[in-house]
Amino acid sequence: MTEPRGRSRRGMFAGRREEAPETPDVTAAVPYGVRLAGAWSWRLLLIGAVIAVVVYLVIQLRLIVIPLLIAALLGALLVPFAEWLVRHRWPRWLAVATAMISALAAVGGLLTLGIWQVVRGSDELAAQSVVAWNGFRDWLLGPPLQISVDQLQSWVDQLVEVVQEDSGVLLTGALSVGSTVGHIFAGALLALFATLFILIDGRGIWRWIVGIFPVRARAAIDGAGRAGWTTLGNFVRVQILVATIDAVGIGLGAFFLGLPLAVPIAILVFLGSFIPIVGAVATGALAVFVALVYHGWVSAIIMLAIVLIVQQVEGHVLQPLIMGTAVKVHPLGVVVAVATGSLLAGIPGALFAVPFVAVLNVMIGYIAGGSWKGKAPPIAPRSPLWRTVPQNPPFTREEDR
Repeated sequence: MTEPRGRSRRGMFAGRREEAPETPDVTAAVPYGVRLAGAWSWRLLLIGAVIAVVVYLVIQLRLIVIPLLIAALLGALLVPFAEWLVRHRWPRWLAVATAMISALAAVGGLLTLGIWQVVRGSDELAAQSVVAWNGFRDWLLGPPLQISVDQLQSWVDQLVEVVQEDSGVLLTGALSVGSTVGHIFAGALLALFATLFILIDGRGIWRWIVGIFPVRARAAIDGAGRAGWTTLGNFVRVQILVATIDAVGIGLGAFFLGLPLAVPIAILVFLGSFIPIVGAVATGALAVFVALVYHGWVSAIIMLAIVLIVQQVEGHVLQPLIMGTAVKVHPLGVVVAVATGSLLAGIPGALFAVPFVAVLNVMIGYIAGGSWKGKAPPIAPRSPLWRTVPQNPPFTREEDR
């Protein structure tokens, strides 16, 4: 065979030798550890940015978010009760009304009883506070401290001066009381209406939320939401049990010590127990203060011992055995969650930190477990408040009916 015209064999090999060298693989030159750290870093930064945006929006919309969270807690407590009434042949409207009225009566009754007891003993509390202050002043002036009257008066004057310097802040707070009361009233109405709609059509609302997600993700989201809702209900019921035990223990201790405000103390302990760690410390300190004002140091020390014993029983017996089984959150996780919630949102953050972490933990565990794979996506049921779109397919599962 003849070679192609104008091109010799030497020219062909020469052309091959003149080709540009291959570009080195830069990725291969980077150590594997650095590449792995970089891959994790940008993903963690993206997740952190999303969490920061969500937290910022929650803080900005706290006047709406907090009532909705309260409604979720109330709904997790009242929905099983309403469903139990429906299963016993009660009309749904009557079951919903009974559940709402029972909750309002319980909370209103506790608050009314506590306020009535405090108002009835306010005069005696003020008189005992003056007596306790005089006794404390005499103790400061006498041995072993031997503080002079001039020193004590100087400290009092400094305290008054600090209060006067901050009078502008106090005045601003007083002027904002009207708006704060208005926000509380609006939030209470929103929480009540949201709870009512959860009782009436909670399943339809949840189906609408699931319908926002892509079809392939609906089975996972639906199963995770059901698991989280069960955990939230367990948390509320167990928290009520723990709060009742705390209130009974500390209230009985105050009663046997002869404190006139034993009932308000028990009510405050019950309500404060819903705020982990912070509520127990605050209500326990109040009980010790009342004992100190009325009966002196010995009674205060006994009351402090009672509070510590009740809290130790709660922390080492009730929380691990009851709460730990219900929410499946490690005690260290509870402490970190409460501290973070308090830092971000104060008392509401401390209140919702534990149920939020518990529900999030269960939902993530459900999705990561993969038990939802192969299940048909849920279909929106027929809602009592609005009609389902006619072209929707029939129900795929019995619990969707």
